[in-house]
Amino acid sequence: MTPIQSNGYAVFFDNELKELQIFLDNSNYSKVFFLTDMNTSEHCLPLINQFLPLLDNYDIIEVDPGEENKNIDYCIGVWQNLLDFDADRNSLLINLGGGVITDMGGFAASTYKRGIDFIQVPTTLLSQVDASVGGKTGIDMGNIKNIIGTFTQPKAVFISAEFLNSLDERQIQSGFAEIVKHGLIADKAYFSQLKEIKPKSVTSEIIYHSVEIKNKVVLEDPFEKGIRKTLNFGHTIGHAVETYSLKNDKKPLLHGEALALGMICEAYLSNQHNGLSEEELTEIIQYISSIFSPYKIKSGSYPDIMNFMKNDKKNNNGEIGFALLTEIGKCDFNIYLEEKQILDSLSFYTELNS
Repeated sequence: MTPIQSNGYAVFFDNELKELQIFLDNSNYSKVFFLTDMNTSEHCLPLINQFLPLLDNYDIIEVDPGEENKNIDYCIGVWQNLLDFDADRNSLLINLGGGVITDMGGFAASTYKRGIDFIQVPTTLLSQVDASVGGKTGIDMGNIKNIIGTFTQPKAVFISAEFLNSLDERQIQSGFAEIVKHGLIADKAYFSQLKEIKPKSVTSEIIYHSVEIKNKVVLEDPFEKGIRKTLNFGHTIGHAVETYSLKNDKKPLLHGEALALGMICEAYLSNQHNGLSEEELTEIIQYISSIFSPYKIKSGSYPDIMNFMKNDKKNNNGEIGFALLTEIGKCDFNIYLEEKQILDSLSFYTELNS
């Protein structure tokens, strides 16, 4: 597949990672480091060794997996490892993993010695179609997702479908939610195409098209001042419920599972406040509900969920901001709603699944 040109770098689609070898051969880095978690060390690093047998002079920095570990303490650990391994400003950090690794690794690299180069090798469907493009790096603080971070572009992104073979069905479904979002906000025909397949049947061509959609948006608005905010459809409520679940559930929601819930709630808000038709609202709900199991939101949790929303980065002057659909394939942004309106969407979701 033809590489996608993003903001000063290319996104390569190459199952055997030949382009990664070429990139490294044409570079002159003093040291190379891989940031992994325990899962990618076991399942993904062997593929690097298989496809890049000449790459043997590198060090590995390993962290624990999970969103709960995307915080400043683990980031300090990454910085300390870079120091211990004598990483200088001509070093390269290769982030091999899902969104936690690419977000935190990008942030650690962008701030270590005021910035060293990094590349992203996303290994989950979610990170391939979402975190791979846009230059967002970040960590969580307290109960707020991605509240500390930078806009820093990687030197390159390398996407290989081979990594997806190590994922279970739940992880694939989670990533598929972001693909569905791309269709809902930007491409009605794409959404219709997605309705004909199951998440486990996702192809390299679908991944490629999702990256194309996101890349077009971020090229137009690299610092999220305007149209890039449409990529947040489903995320205002989704992030808040995801944070609540991380704090309260023994088996917390994955990001895509929370996003699916958020898209249903925000499709309802789109119908109530932004012109989305009743027919298309029903179409969205039926499709998302056919893929994702419902999550039981107890009314007693509403205050906590609202408090998480009040700390969202998209808010302005205390108002909670949304990206809402006008129809399938078209989305507005900078729509601010009152607390009662948001609570109505949570009640709608609860009643829908009662």
